[in-house]
Amino acid sequence: MEIFPAIDLLGGQVVRLERGDYRRVTVYAEDPLIPAADFAAAGAQYLHCVDLDGARDGTMVNADCVRRLAKESGLKVEIGGGIRSEKTIEAYLECGIWRVILGTIAVRDPDFTGRMLERYGDRIAIGVDIRDGMVAVSGWIESGGIRCNDLCRRLRDQGAKGLIVTDISRDGMLSGANRMLYQELIRSYPEFELTASGGVSGLEEIRGLRDLGMYGAIIGKAYYEGRIDLKEAVEVAR
Repeated sequence: MEIFPAIDLLGGQVVRLERGDYRRVTVYAEDPLIPAADFAAAGAQYLHCVDLDGARDGTMVNADCVRRLAKESGLKVEIGGGIRSEKTIEAYLECGIWRVILGTIAVRDPDFTGRMLERYGDRIAIGVDIRDGMVAVSGWIESGGIRCNDLCRRLRDQGAKGLIVTDISRDGMLSGANRMLYQELIRSYPEFELTASGGVSGLEEIRGLRDLGMYGAIIGKAYYEGRIDLKEAVEVAR
């Protein structure tokens, strides 16, 4: 299993939100390259990056920060948040991004999503953000009007491979990953490479997710709050 340390960008700074609430923000670094360098030193190979401004507004306010991370961090960077056009996908891939994550657009425009999956293959991942069984969109502010299982079935039929599944109720709360959710998804959709997001807070959870057969686990607040030693997490995951 791969460990994806997370950098969430808001106004160019590294932040964390609690349960996706933009009013509950903690700033951890002004320069995203500083934690990225720490991630690489700990043995991480990947970086999960979210443009929170983009997720909320559909803009590319933090594009320069993302480009710097792709070019200077030495990590394989995946980026999500506000990616709703092929032009944006191409811009990120051309600057060295490893994988682009579609979220809101994957819910609202199935035809576009199918075309992008066909055209770019594994360079496209899908972010599935869940609140009470329903998929949330637009930076978790709105309901997408579709249940998780219904979206997963459609994405499977469209050939999606990488899914990043977030339980919003646990994100930023250090309350533990929703392993029951991931176990059910693995059972129902063995075709997917699933990455767990939301609440991952200890090494035992890393072991549990690894043993479930997850592809990856995202570590955010637990790292920034000193709850997880990233080097140990990388070793346990492997």
